[in-house]
Amino acid sequence: MDSSPAAKPQLKRRSLQTTPAKIFHWVNIVSLFLMLTSGLQIYNANPVFGGREGFHFPFFGLLGGWLAGGRHWHFAAMWFFSLNLLWYSVYVLVTQRWQHRYVGGNDIKALKQSKNPKRRVYAWHRLVYTSIIPILLLALLSGIGMYKPAQFHWIVDFFGDWFAIRVTHFLTVPIVIAFAIAHSLLAFKAGGDRLVDSMFLDEKVES
Repeated sequence: MDSSPAAKPQLKRRSLQTTPAKIFHWVNIVSLFLMLTSGLQIYNANPVFGGREGFHFPFFGLLGGWLAGGRHWHFAAMWFFSLNLLWYSVYVLVTQRWQHRYVGGNDIKALKQSKNPKRRVYAWHRLVYTSIIPILLLALLSGIGMYKPAQFHWIVDFFGDWFAIRVTHFLTVPIVIAFAIAHSLLAFKAGGDRLVDSMFLDEKVES
């Protein structure tokens, strides 16, 4: 039998991320991209800052073509994003993966006292991962309030007024983008290319 390296079969090795986690990340990437590009299309119709003559984003990077089209795309993607968060939250709770994903007392202690740089990276990763939860809930709540202000007037009242809810929703965008960057960088520090790649792809090695 030929034992040369070229004759060796490829075998899958255990991925650092489960298949549900990969699905969750892919749906998140697609839905967030659709919400961002369509949301900026909506923004251009009436900028949050400066009134109708305020800063406008270039049209070549936007989705929808006009205000109504942007709204259709934005809220369609919002449902995919929301349902994706819901089922993955249930999955994390049922499988008890939340114990390894979210920040705990030991992580706070590690950030204050640990001299181990790897342990501190893990602690920061869990802290960042946990902190995005209230931001996403804020984005969804403010978005629903703007989508159906008559039916959910109490949401608008909670934020103060229409302008306040628009500013809040708009500001969640750069925060989510900053989270995605920080999450990726910390994942790379914690597990290198393999961990980052395993969020989206199956892994193969030669036996």
